[in-house]
Amino acid sequence: MLRREIWVDRCGRVVRYNLAYINHLIYAGEDGRVLAYDSAHGQHHRHYRGKVTTVGFESFEQIEARFQREWNRLAKEVGRAQD
Repeated sequence: MLRREIWVDRCGRVVRYNLAYINHLIYAGEDGRVLAYDSAHGQHHRHYRGKVTTVGFESFEQIEARFQREWNRLAKEVGRAQD
């Protein structure tokens, strides 16, 4: 499951986001959150199988593109494992 939560202000600027790939079969911790990027608690960070790291932030579009690339890679790995 992919989850995309994006909050914008009146001017259309992203003020908060939560992008997540959830798959309980791959990772049981964090309610199945395998990969996620969010800006909770006033900082931009990445979750990967329970490990949290701070990420540099240039723009929401840059973060969203990074999430999409990583999710695509994970989806291909899962597909190969199921073959």
